[in-house]
Amino acid sequence: MKQWLAILLCSSVLGNSSAWAIDIRAREYILVDYLTGTVLDAKNADEKMPPSSMSKLMTAYMVFSALKSGKLSLEDKITVSRNAWQLGGAATDGSTMFLDPLSQVKVEDLLRGMIVQSGNDACIVLAEALAGSEDEFARQMNDKAKELGMTNSHFVNATGLPDPEHYMTPRDLSILAKRLISEFPEYYSIYSETSFTYNKITQGNRNPLLYRVGSGADGLKTGHTSAAGFGLTASAVRNDRRLILVANGMGSIKDRDEETSKLLDWGFREFTNRSLFKAGDVVTDAEVWLGDASDVPLVIARDVAITVPRSSAQGLDVKVVYNGPIPAPIEKGTEIAKIIITARDLAPIEVPLQAGEAVGRLGFIGRLKAAAQYIFLGPPVPPGGNKSVTVPTTGSSLGGTNTSAPKPAN
Repeated sequence: MKQWLAILLCSSVLGNSSAWAIDIRAREYILVDYLTGTVLDAKNADEKMPPSSMSKLMTAYMVFSALKSGKLSLEDKITVSRNAWQLGGAATDGSTMFLDPLSQVKVEDLLRGMIVQSGNDACIVLAEALAGSEDEFARQMNDKAKELGMTNSHFVNATGLPDPEHYMTPRDLSILAKRLISEFPEYYSIYSETSFTYNKITQGNRNPLLYRVGSGADGLKTGHTSAAGFGLTASAVRNDRRLILVANGMGSIKDRDEETSKLLDWGFREFTNRSLFKAGDVVTDAEVWLGDASDVPLVIARDVAITVPRSSAQGLDVKVVYNGPIPAPIEKGTEIAKIIITARDLAPIEVPLQAGEAVGRLGFIGRLKAAAQYIFLGPPVPPGGNKSVTVPTTGSSLGGTNTSAPKPAN
């Protein structure tokens, strides 16, 4: 997988311009570019909220990890405990896969029951199989969430059923969605399936964007409880660029459909991705002080792409800044300069540059010559002076899926 340097824009910076402001009828939301991690817009993105069935995304992450490690197989059959049947079955108010107690069910069916049908019973069966109990599974979910950088999430069950100690944030859900897409393309495609039949009962996927022509949506998960309102974690691809959306606290199914669609349309319409440099590109050279070479190439360590408003995409200003001449010796790979990228409606972005080659210090004779030059020709510019060089960029438009993660398997 190609490594990209994620260039982040703060949503508050974009929000300062009325040209980029948008608001939807949701209590909390966040819209993120998949490739760069740029937050295009957000409201209460770090607010702890009841995630309802959107927390099943974390349950799915745990199951996918077990499948990838070989701990679990799609063909394995798991016995439905009476506990799973009672807590997550048809007798409860929550979503169910309509599993029969003590029946044996393939993991592959349980996955679709959890993802497509949002079955609470399927979640509990999988949790018990992997951890022995739902409580222990929740503890493991919390450990994994911290590992993934989801710092404002806490789980007490595998289903998302209401509990005051069970919460997530829109930002954490967006982090989780990206990991599901990038790490498990072989299973992510299940999220785009619109129906699943089990026990002769067919249930449809509740994600409204899957049914909207041209939305580009291929996942992920809805949620609803009286406390949470209506929620959706979604992802969509258009023109090879992917966005991730999380919205919660909406008042109706209709709002969930229309408001999330409006936010996605806005994100695809108003912003674009630009590829600026490839890993290993020599951006420019920096002057060296008392070195066995007069200059040193400045190199980008990783591919650099940014997300910018479309109106700013052709007006990028890219400068290389360093304190120079840079005194020798210089080790290859040392960060000795930076790129500063600016444009209208864009907060300044800084990217480090490394020495592309090692530069040794002048020997005794070389230093004598430098001293002679100082005496007869005057002093050169001493080290420590600020240098600024404007450089061109490749500046090509860039999509959000084919360059950073494989497309989900069909």
